Amino acid sequence: MNLFRSEEHARQWKGFKPEMEKTLRPVSFWAELFSEQLFRQRGRADYMSWLRSEEGRQSLASLWAKMP
Repeated sequence: MNLFRSEEHARQWKGFKPEMEKTLRPVSFWAELFSEQLFRQRGRADYMSWLRSEEGRQSLASLWAKMP
């Protein structure tokens, strides 16, 4: 992930791809997204099993619903 001061700076970056413009979001959006339950549970010993549980599937669905 690259962090830029503004959308204009991001668009001027030589590696900018127009098809990725929909992912330009404020840092607060990405901070909230990566603080989701799915990421907070990664330290569990049974994480893979947890992902297959109803709670894990709901967490994953919630994450996808928020993705740009």
